[in-house]
Amino acid sequence: MTSNSFDMAVVGGGILGLATAFRLLEKRPGLRLLLIEKEIRLAGHQTGNNSGVLHSGLYYKPGSAKARLCVSGLREMVQFCQTHGVAHDICGKIVLATQADQLPRLETLWQRSHANGMLGLRRLDPPQIKEIEPHASGVAAIHVPQEGIVDYPAVCETLARLIQHNGGEIRLGTRMLRFVHQDGQSILATTAGDFHTRFIVTCGGLHADLLARASGCQPSARVIPFRGEFYQLRADRQYLVRHLIYPVPDPRFPFLGVHLTRLVRGGIEAGPNAVLALAREGYGWTCINPADLAGSLLYPGLWRFLARYPTMCTYEIYRSLSKSEFTRSIQKLVPEIQENDLVPCRAGVRAQPMLPNGHLVEDFCFEEKPGQLHVLNAPSPAATASLALGAEIAEKALARL
Repeated sequence: MTSNSFDMAVVGGGILGLATAFRLLEKRPGLRLLLIEKEIRLAGHQTGNNSGVLHSGLYYKPGSAKARLCVSGLREMVQFCQTHGVAHDICGKIVLATQADQLPRLETLWQRSHANGMLGLRRLDPPQIKEIEPHASGVAAIHVPQEGIVDYPAVCETLARLIQHNGGEIRLGTRMLRFVHQDGQSILATTAGDFHTRFIVTCGGLHADLLARASGCQPSARVIPFRGEFYQLRADRQYLVRHLIYPVPDPRFPFLGVHLTRLVRGGIEAGPNAVLALAREGYGWTCINPADLAGSLLYPGLWRFLARYPTMCTYEIYRSLSKSEFTRSIQKLVPEIQENDLVPCRAGVRAQPMLPNGHLVEDFCFEEKPGQLHVLNAPSPAATASLALGAEIAEKALARL
């Protein structure tokens, strides 16, 4: 076996690719494994730009892979952080109904949480809300004590060390160009040369569909990038938020809505919204990739999505451009927050696979062909669930190796 020959190659250095590589080596010690990442650092996109929340499984359809793996993955992630000294805080969260017409939706979440096996949740009336979050305002809430926050980039750094300690090889600044599969082997052509491997797993996030197509697959969905922008509360106003404060999601819309999140390294963030990004890695309005933008705008599914949610899509753009409107959204949760309390800080881009009919792919999904397994959809709570999901991906891959 040459220095460029491996049993297994993982493409993608976000948290799911790293968790998958870690689980592969855990399940098959001595496996000759390569992980490549096109950036010069790990966790440079979705993993490093999300809210850092440890989700509990409250929102996900009972019986779905998201629900099952989020509940188990949360336990595994907390244990991992405790074992390896990764910063985290199980601070708890409230999901806040701010008006009476949201109460049936709050009740649906309550029922769903029990169906998903969550324990320890409490219903809160207005005085009880004030005990937990004195500055929040709502008619009712659910307290979710097991939710928390974590330093996901530090999780990734730890996973990388463990992968290398267990004999895996990580190559950064290595972009995948194409796959060639022949005679039971795959040739992985990259900017750093060709690598030979018996099996390939791709965890490409924002480029998941492109990686699958490069291998000869024809995935039914296209990744449409949606940018989420964040503000940070000024230091002297951070006392207004103690834990995590989320709105009751509106089932008519595909996103959770802006919320307030403590950061594990200190500070309070407000966001994210959701607007069409003009590039797969488009972190601002001026970041435009013509090929990515054309791919989105020429896709019939996007136009059907826009036709299904015209009010929401228009409003998200307006709120992105209007700080005062963004502030009004946050004031529904904490009325005392003022516009000058919010400081723009960063943005993330979420990979949202969309079907030709305009529907979003909701659950984790994969595309397989001989010698390859492609993760096509791994949205939130994939970071929370990464160790559990990575274990399942590893089992699939090893069974086919």
